[in-house]
Amino acid sequence: MQTLPNPTKTPTTEPIFDTSIKRRKTRPVKVGSVTIGGGNPIVVQSMINEDTLDIDGSVAGIRRLHEIGCEIVRVTVPSMAHAKALAEIKQKLHATYQPVPLVADVHHNGMKIALEVAKHVDKVRINPGLYVFEKPKADRTEYTDSEFAEIGEKIRETLEPLVISLRDQGKALRIGVNHGSLAERMLFTYGDTPEGMVESALEFIKICESLDFRNIVLSLKASRAPVMVAAYRLMVHRMDELGMDYPLHLGVTEAGDGEYGRIKSTAGLAPLLTDGIGDTIRVSLTEAPEKEIPVCYSILQALGLRKTMVEYVACPSCGRTLFNLEEVLHKVREATKHLTGLDIAVMGCIVNGPGEMADADYGYVGKQPGYISLYRGREEIKKVPEDRGVAELIDLIKSDDRWVEPE
Repeated sequence: MQTLPNPTKTPTTEPIFDTSIKRRKTRPVKVGSVTIGGGNPIVVQSMINEDTLDIDGSVAGIRRLHEIGCEIVRVTVPSMAHAKALAEIKQKLHATYQPVPLVADVHHNGMKIALEVAKHVDKVRINPGLYVFEKPKADRTEYTDSEFAEIGEKIRETLEPLVISLRDQGKALRIGVNHGSLAERMLFTYGDTPEGMVESALEFIKICESLDFRNIVLSLKASRAPVMVAAYRLMVHRMDELGMDYPLHLGVTEAGDGEYGRIKSTAGLAPLLTDGIGDTIRVSLTEAPEKEIPVCYSILQALGLRKTMVEYVACPSCGRTLFNLEEVLHKVREATKHLTGLDIAVMGCIVNGPGEMADADYGYVGKQPGYISLYRGREEIKKVPEDRGVAELIDLIKSDDRWVEPE
């Protein structure tokens, strides 16, 4: 009988691939009490959908988001009246709740609005394609060098007062490029491409740097995940070439709603986060803003970037399973979901038990019909009747002083 030769490669304990995520080094940028970049935990953001002129509604919306873990809240300021309303919103937050890091969204021809709102918020977000809005000409066939330079000078004149105001107040600026709103001259020069998005951001960055301002966060969002991923990767490449280290705000814009909106956002965020790219994120859903926050934390938790809840390890169930796995997992989750920092495994049989759950803090394993075994790490602690399983798991966690009572 023919046999395979013995392997000649010497076994090694060194991993072929490093499974840890090495985050890209970026400069720290303070936004109120929160710092983006500089090795700090990835920051979770969202945006209220109340009209900023509704002072009480906006305060309530900001508070709801902040209370469930949103660390920076964005509001829209489409007019000067909205900008001035932010002064009241900020004052009321301080009086009735607590200071919350706020970002103001400024769009079309927004210099006057931005200058007003910069007095009241911690960061101003501008869109390069709209901040100096040029109405497209239907008969245009090209941009001459002089036209390009003329618009560039107009951008500088419009951006400079805002940059100086933010610089002198120690506040931050987000240069937020959107794929769907690139300026016409960028479209003519680079096409509807990630290159155009990156060059649009760089034009604004260079103006800021010439004014000795570097409290900058960048975003390059698109509604298509592959475009968004390509734009951020190219931005990182160009920044490395130019010696820049600005933190990045990640997001798939207009992701939609429901399961697909969550999957689409994850498809765009996960590749970048795994590459170590990204310092703050938003999941943009067509739902109540509060629905975005759990998705953000779930993505970060799944990648091991933030631990904000229990990590559940559970097998998919098969013919070997000795109890109703879906039902038991639900019971375990309901009993322990308020905890943080634990890994709990629920495994249907001894085949998938200790080995597959080796990294878990605690294990709940089907040992024989009617009984389950409880594990601490790889060590089997006790075998108990199935109907006592969840209560005994809680007692085990309590015995290790890792239990807190739910609110």
